[in-house]
Amino acid sequence: MEMSTVTESTEPRIPVFLDCDTGIDDALALGYLLATPTVALVGVGSVHGNLDAPGGAENTLRLLEMTGHDDIPVAVGASDPLVGSFFGGAVRVHGEDGVGGTRETVLPATSASVADVDAVDLLLRLSCEHEGQLRILAVGPLTNLALALRRDPGIVDRVAEVTVMGGAAMVPGNITPVAEANIGHDPEAAQEVLSASWPVTLVPLDTTMVNTFETTDIESLQHSSTPVVAAIGQMLDYYADFYQGVFGRRCCALHDPLAAAIAVGEVELIRAPRVPVEVDTTTGPGRGQTVCDLRHQRAAGSEGVDVDGANVRVVLQSADGFPQVLRQRLLSL
Repeated sequence: MEMSTVTESTEPRIPVFLDCDTGIDDALALGYLLATPTVALVGVGSVHGNLDAPGGAENTLRLLEMTGHDDIPVAVGASDPLVGSFFGGAVRVHGEDGVGGTRETVLPATSASVADVDAVDLLLRLSCEHEGQLRILAVGPLTNLALALRRDPGIVDRVAEVTVMGGAAMVPGNITPVAEANIGHDPEAAQEVLSASWPVTLVPLDTTMVNTFETTDIESLQHSSTPVVAAIGQMLDYYADFYQGVFGRRCCALHDPLAAAIAVGEVELIRAPRVPVEVDTTTGPGRGQTVCDLRHQRAAGSEGVDVDGANVRVVLQSADGFPQVLRQRLLSL
């Protein structure tokens, strides 16, 4: 399917709150949102994951300043999961600094500071300011969202939709045989978020792993004359080194930016049924697994069938063409 670039619109922009652990694909998602004219990024919260929460906030502030968007509030969120402690980050995938070793070389220091509230309070405030319209995009562990539900359960009625990059429905996990990282690093939080009464779209490894940037895509960013675009391209060198061991070629999966595009309705969903989803919170080998009840899909049509009462839409297949759109958007920054 051919996907076209969105043109300027007179329609109100979609308010989005990004909850992230700013590593390399988080940077891609951030760039995508900033370059999409139908989107208003109204706030960012950091959470433990690819690196510690303060480090993720620092990466975000530097990227925002490079794009001329240092007015967007960034707040530090949870440093540890609901149960246990921060595991130390995904150094092998994202580097010590979360951005492939580029923070001190190509991401200029910023004078901007984090918000004087934590990420949970920032999210709750924005859910009131944009009541009925705010979309949450969560691309890290779901600790901040779970804490927001605990702090103010009424948030479920104020948020239009929650999109989560996480889980693995019918494919292997990436940190254990069954668990994907964002869910696996805080299964208890994920269970609370996915079982709440707000509408959730889960974007799992089933679809993110088949959307990739190839060497030519990475090189096109590296050759950009725009500093932030070239910086993102440089980050992708580190990311591609990791994924060469996964795919057998230098490329990288587009986990977080694909979720961003789905959150704002820019990617057609081919197969995305609403089904019951439970997260394994036991301490055994299944911990962190997203158990998606797909039994009703055996006799379903190509689009799948929704299960009555289910609030989680699981994206099993999305339309082709997103990597090209992402490349174009980033190059327009």
